[in-house]
Amino acid sequence: MIVFCLLASSIISTASAQTVNAGTTAEPAPILPDDEFEERLPSLDADASTAGPAPTTAEDPPALAEPLPPVDGELSAPLTPLPVFDVTPAPAGQQQAASDQPPAVSYRLRVEGFEGTGLGDRFRDLSALEDGDGSAETAAMIEARAQADEELAMRLLHSRGYFDASVTSAMERPSGPRNEPMRAVITVTPGKQYALGDIAIRSPPVQPPGLIRDALPLKTGDPILAERVLAAEANISLILPQQGYPFVELGDRDIALDPATMTGDYTLPVEPGPRGSFGDIVTEGDLAFGADHVATIARFDEGELYDSRKVDDLRKALVATNLFSSIGVQPVQTGRKAPDGTEYVDLRVLQEAGPTRTLAADAGYGTGQGFRVGGSWTHRNLFPPEGALILGAVAGTQEQGLSATFRRSNAGRRDRTVQAGLELLHEDYKSYSAYTAALRGSISRSSTPIFQKRWTWSYGFELLASDQTTVNETTGDTKRLTYLIGALPGELGYDTSDDLLDPRNGLRARLRLSPEASLQGGVTPYVRGTFDLSGYYGVSNDLVIAARTRLGSIIGSDRADIAPSRRLYAGGGGSVRGFGYQELGPRDMDNDPLGGRSVNEFALEARYRFGNFGIVPFVDAGQVYRSSYPQFSDIRFGVGIGGRYYTNFGPVRVDVAMPIKRRPGESRYTLYIGIGQAF
Repeated sequence: MIVFCLLASSIISTASAQTVNAGTTAEPAPILPDDEFEERLPSLDADASTAGPAPTTAEDPPALAEPLPPVDGELSAPLTPLPVFDVTPAPAGQQQAASDQPPAVSYRLRVEGFEGTGLGDRFRDLSALEDGDGSAETAAMIEARAQADEELAMRLLHSRGYFDASVTSAMERPSGPRNEPMRAVITVTPGKQYALGDIAIRSPPVQPPGLIRDALPLKTGDPILAERVLAAEANISLILPQQGYPFVELGDRDIALDPATMTGDYTLPVEPGPRGSFGDIVTEGDLAFGADHVATIARFDEGELYDSRKVDDLRKALVATNLFSSIGVQPVQTGRKAPDGTEYVDLRVLQEAGPTRTLAADAGYGTGQGFRVGGSWTHRNLFPPEGALILGAVAGTQEQGLSATFRRSNAGRRDRTVQAGLELLHEDYKSYSAYTAALRGSISRSSTPIFQKRWTWSYGFELLASDQTTVNETTGDTKRLTYLIGALPGELGYDTSDDLLDPRNGLRARLRLSPEASLQGGVTPYVRGTFDLSGYYGVSNDLVIAARTRLGSIIGSDRADIAPSRRLYAGGGGSVRGFGYQELGPRDMDNDPLGGRSVNEFALEARYRFGNFGIVPFVDAGQVYRSSYPQFSDIRFGVGIGGRYYTNFGPVRVDVAMPIKRRPGESRYTLYIGIGQAF
């Protein structure tokens, strides 16, 4: 680097010399001839460790400084190590003195003048002085908080129409002992409250003519309250899209205050945009299904007056298909005129298809029924649109089975579900043992967690081939018979409850009728019918009283001619708690239940919830009869208490119950574990 620097210096010096002598013919003399410069360069082959000092000549420049004196050995010796290195911090008092930090300043807040405005509590909720909990590092910090509270008070007063208000803050020094807190005083003078004067809407004509003014719920003479004005303007943005104006825009409001009359004239510019009717549905993105199926789900037809409520309903219905990770529905202005003079508004559906496969499981336990675990695999869109395949299995102490079901939702129309399935099932209960193959199909309208419907219905068919044990009541002999059963079940439901999984108010009713024919040696026709009714009443936020009744009947055949699996039973976790599964009713010579042709059940619960937990004392009652109609006699009662743990998918239920006046063969207590309320 030294060589290059010297060369650079030579070049710069030479250039300078040439500049000075510009205009002369004499050659400039070199500062150092080339041959002499090269002689002065150190040899690159010389050994730096053995080379001595370069010889001096007469032209060598004098030394710039004397050589350094030899270093004193004592000074160059290392320092003696410290015997102790203490890292313990100094006491708090010494730290305070070292940092010279002033002590915290305490204060008390006094607010005056908010009386009659309704703003005192709101001010204290937002106050910087209140938030400081009466302490600050310096008095200047208290004054800064007081200044912020002045501005806060003024904003609050203006929001309530006190436009002539004044706010002052003051710091009062204590006059008593030195350690007495300072006093921060906020003084408010509200003045009079302004009211609305003339109300004017600047807008092009709309249909119907008074639509915008009717949608603005403000009246002359009302106090000018910011939240009321904002809510009224938001109402315009809500109502107009429901009446055919999806592209409405609100301008900046103007309120001209008149101190003489204490009123403010209100003016709002509104640009409603074109009045529209529904046009085409177009869809974009990662599609789960096409625009034609979106139109099937929609509750409107092309050419119908635009209504944002129907657009929101379509969006929720698309979410309810469970086929999207995200979905959006946006109105698009087209400029195309409809025959009625409105403008067609297209809907752009932005799809992002989500996972279509689901694994699900459920489990339960009941005394007398044992453990039961069920699982299913579902592909919700294997046969688009919304054609699902469901494979299920159940394994339990007394029940094992496999099933395969095809289900198409929104089949041809909104909320219509078509379903067909095959099931292979083995049941081994005290009342009967059966191997059954079943083919079922149905068309239904059912509730979902997003769309809980008031009216639901279903109708369909069942074909069963079942090999079952049956008992001769006279001799007690057991034999196996094969039954071929055909049924046409139908169901009608009515639901006004406020929640599908954990209702607090309302009622539910369900009527089920199933004309059936059993082929076993001969054809035996009969009709099975059940009626369920339950009601819910919220006494408080924590307590719900729930009640249920169930009545059932089989008409048209003797009990002996009805397959044991098609008879009526009672007892168990979803029936009369305190008794084993299907335990109530007539019994054979071995004290095993036989089932009957009629049933009645009753239940009453007090559901008390605290946080995510709850307790449920209950009493159940019921009985099964040989006759076709319930006799309401010899009714058995069970009492118990349950625990609940509430999750985002419903409560986990644990119930313990015991029978009243227990009879031989009945359990002292019963335990039921499951998901969801008992009813």
